Amino acid sequence: MKCNNKLLLWLLCVTFLNSCTTSGPGGLFGKRSPHEQYAQSLQDAGLKSTALGRSWFSAAERSLSKPLNVNIPYKESGYFPAEKAEALSIRFEAKRGEKLSISLQKRPATNFTLYVDLWEVKANQNKKLVAYADTGGKAFSYEIDDTGYYILRVQPELLTTGNFTLTVVNGPSLAFPVKNGRIGSFWGADRDDGRRRHEGIDIFAPRRTPALAAANGTISRVTTNQLGGKVIFMRPSDKNYSLYYAHLDEQLVSPGQKINSGDTIGLVGNTGNAISTSPHLHFGIYTMGGAIDPLEFVNPAVKPVPSITSALENLGKPMRTSRSSVNLKEGIAENSKSITNLAINTLLTIQSATTNFYRISLPDGRFGFIPGSSVNTTLKPLKQLKLSANQPLLDQPDKSAARKTHLTEGSTVSILGNFGEFMFVEAGQASGWISRE
Repeated sequence: MKCNNKLLLWLLCVTFLNSCTTSGPGGLFGKRSPHEQYAQSLQDAGLKSTALGRSWFSAAERSLSKPLNVNIPYKESGYFPAEKAEALSIRFEAKRGEKLSISLQKRPATNFTLYVDLWEVKANQNKKLVAYADTGGKAFSYEIDDTGYYILRVQPELLTTGNFTLTVVNGPSLAFPVKNGRIGSFWGADRDDGRRRHEGIDIFAPRRTPALAAANGTISRVTTNQLGGKVIFMRPSDKNYSLYYAHLDEQLVSPGQKINSGDTIGLVGNTGNAISTSPHLHFGIYTMGGAIDPLEFVNPAVKPVPSITSALENLGKPMRTSRSSVNLKEGIAENSKSITNLAINTLLTIQSATTNFYRISLPDGRFGFIPGSSVNTTLKPLKQLKLSANQPLLDQPDKSAARKTHLTEGSTVSILGNFGEFMFVEAGQASGWISRE
């Protein structure tokens, strides 16, 4: 008991110090994330060498190396138990020009700190920390500079318990450049009988509809050319690309002028080689490497966040499969890779819920998604079993696991679930695993 009290006191001290120094980027520890600061606090307190500390660091690393695959937008509600160090992560694809908006609700609102950080997965599978939430739980956003895969990790402090709801939404990073405009032609469409490709999108609107600044920035050029007619180039603040407005009926700004997002910089027309088409704005984005597809930067078609239909009252509970074969998968999409098939009555723990799926963990530490309809909602005994021989009651479904007690021949146990060659049983006040043999 004294040892446990000492460990708890250390953790309280670590939590207090960490809460004073994790106000977000640029705090006392420079650019280190709150997760990194807390990890350093644990190490400084000597907790990394303890079993509990090692389990926290191991969970953090494992979540980055084995994330589950999802599509954005995404919503997940889960539960973190105090008695076990856990971390959850998701992996998803994001496209250049999108802005991710990430929010986390937690209960209880106080004394339950969650660390949320976003990692970019590089081509060599190395991971780069690109954004994170502060410890106050405020929502944060991140603009995608490189199309690719990203990992979002959520991990609580040690010895804390609570519920959370994570929401990740993707949308455009720039404002739409034409009020009530309609996109009618996309990137890559044929031009001049296939001799060239369209390097932008065309947004149709009535003649002299305002063309709007898609971001705060500076007007860099106001000119006329053969293809674009009356055109404007503007440079968004703190960006490495320029926005191109073409076929304008009139230009209303001057080079060097500072503008704010939503300001009218010109009027839609059909000047240049668009003289025979309906009035529209040709909108393009140019980088040092040339033109890029601007659609994701301004796409107004934002998908709604899928609702969660799996029962949330099951979060954190041990359950078992209710079907003869349940496919444990790395994601919730139909084509997601299978991890393993679970036999009926396999014991598992519900970690979180998303749409009509549960994220579950198995007794051997593996985790993944299964349909919410594939588990029993209550964990009643399957049957009573009278032991034909003495049996050790193990704390894990492993013959080398620690023995909790010994069950004698002739004693009766209640079978609650199975895993591989083991059964999870209750014997009086004790519960644990026994071999089927």
